[in-house]
Amino acid sequence: MNDRHYAYMLRCGDNSIYSGYTNNLNKRIKAHNEGKGAKYTKARRPVSLAYFELFSNKSDAMRRENEYKKLTRTKKHELIKNGGIIMCEYELSKMKNYEEVFWLNPDIGKHNEIPFKLEDIEEAEKRLKRFAPYIMKAFPETIITEGIIESTLVQIPKMKEYLCSYDVVNIEGKLFLKCDNQLAVSGSVKARGGVYEVLKLAEKIAIDAGMLTMDYDYSILTEDRFKELFSKYRVAVGSTGNLGLSIGIISAKLGFGVTVHMSSDAREWKKELLREKGATVVEYPDDYQIAVAEGRKEALDDPYCHFVDDEGSSDLFLGYSVAAKRLVKQLEDANIAVDKKHPLFVYIPCGVGGAPGGITFGLKEMFGDNVHVFFSEPTHAPCMMLGLMTKKHDEISVSDIGLDGKTVADGLAVGRPSKLVGSIMQTLLDGSFTIDDNRLYKILSKLSELENIKLEPSACASFIGPGLVVKSNRYEYIKNATHILWATGGSMVPKDEMDSYINTCRCD
Repeated sequence: MNDRHYAYMLRCGDNSIYSGYTNNLNKRIKAHNEGKGAKYTKARRPVSLAYFELFSNKSDAMRRENEYKKLTRTKKHELIKNGGIIMCEYELSKMKNYEEVFWLNPDIGKHNEIPFKLEDIEEAEKRLKRFAPYIMKAFPETIITEGIIESTLVQIPKMKEYLCSYDVVNIEGKLFLKCDNQLAVSGSVKARGGVYEVLKLAEKIAIDAGMLTMDYDYSILTEDRFKELFSKYRVAVGSTGNLGLSIGIISAKLGFGVTVHMSSDAREWKKELLREKGATVVEYPDDYQIAVAEGRKEALDDPYCHFVDDEGSSDLFLGYSVAAKRLVKQLEDANIAVDKKHPLFVYIPCGVGGAPGGITFGLKEMFGDNVHVFFSEPTHAPCMMLGLMTKKHDEISVSDIGLDGKTVADGLAVGRPSKLVGSIMQTLLDGSFTIDDNRLYKILSKLSELENIKLEPSACASFIGPGLVVKSNRYEYIKNATHILWATGGSMVPKDEMDSYINTCRCD
């Protein structure tokens, strides 16, 4: 039974406003633009969505439609201008009750001033190539990839079959897993941005000291004289886990002093591993924001301390964006076309937003309107969705709407999103959805059983995305689509802990 009923307003080609009701918004807008929606709009095409409100029953939606029609032109424009929370009232009410939500972004494709461009991605890629000889020498497991920290793209046909059955939906096209859970150095997506920011810092210090130029073989950075140089500096970061691992491991390897401020959500094994690698771990009984604030404070008090700001770092963001450029070649090698009639859909777990935001920016630069990206978040901590829906970004926290922010998806246990990322995603992201913790365990267990792939709970948040997108009926060429689930972490999880995850839910 359809429980999604819309009262909506369209902006017509002559700038007039048309009001209507429907139970399938995207289909109805398409009909209007084909001249099949209404006599009024047929003569005033093209039309575009200006405003909508979502209701759980038809009578309320139609009553609201009649109210629109009684408004003056000025009042209609005021309502459109100040839409904000009103447009997502239905989703917000479900969010407050810890219910799963699927949200389509009404601002996708609108004009937005973005502070980065393609050249920034290319510069970041070149820096990572310069460091490849160092990475290969410092982390021998990367010899096979010649010092490039990159993951494979693999098809998961058995999991696709399971998801179709589980969600009672026909997901056509191919389903891939982007295996960032296998990334070298730290076994998570954070090995992209986190490693990149510290490498950029090391490069600048070494060049400023007259010990390095960009045409050198960067493998010399493993020499003791560089470790002695870097030991004069410190790196600090606040983290729920995986970013701290990446920053801690690469910083200690280079010779930096490094402090990782970790929230109460961080797994104990991650703290222990960081200490083994030479990092100082400071624990807090509070949430992620407190850990970040303490890390920032440490850096402010020390001119030789570099703070990795997960909430607003451009370097982190661009380090993640390089993944999209490399994905282009992976898809070409797999003979996967990406164009208007063969769209690409990518689903990425999201916490504060840096990693998924950087990847999304890169994907849009590479594929333009032919790629559609969705973020996934836990029902207890949907900070990015909340910030985007309300357009308040970091000015609103999940606690402001009564959510506790507690989730087994430790990397996603964030109450407030990145302002930098939120403002960029406002017009790049197709949508977002939330998932209950219990479903994370079920997916994790089934993936292990069917594909012999082991992920941590947070990395499983994206798996319900393809089914939701297919059911939305929003996309014309969905049958020809390629779907990519971004696996964000898991390979470094100790075996006993991974076994406990799997045994939490033994699926039928």
